[in-house]
Amino acid sequence: MDSLERVYYVEDEPDIRIIAELALVQVGGLQLKMGATGETAIEDIRQFSPQLILLDVMMPGLDGPATLKRIREHKEFDDIPVIFLTAKVQSDEVRELKSLGAIDVIPKPFAPLTIADMLKKIYADWAAAAS
Repeated sequence: MDSLERVYYVEDEPDIRIIAELALVQVGGLQLKMGATGETAIEDIRQFSPQLILLDVMMPGLDGPATLKRIREHKEFDDIPVIFLTAKVQSDEVRELKSLGAIDVIPKPFAPLTIADMLKKIYADWAAAAS
């Protein structure tokens, strides 16, 4: 399995998208495509072919869990791991999000200087376990 290079992130907050771009692209050296809504995710994922998908949990319209459900309706996306980013990180909430198929849950606000390394490690651990 290759190392993590391409990440797709659905986040409705413009300020967080700016921070994520700086953190993941400038600091982390990743290729990043972002969407502002869950509704745009399927076409974006099809065009970008990410290795990892990040989903905000609380969004207007399709929230993160509903977006994940919609992504999983497309068999060609079954092997793309998903991580939720959320301010709600009580153990029961994390357990619920993982039960939906997420490989991990990262608390918001995230640390811009370390988020890319964290994603790379989570991805590497997932890939090792999957092989």
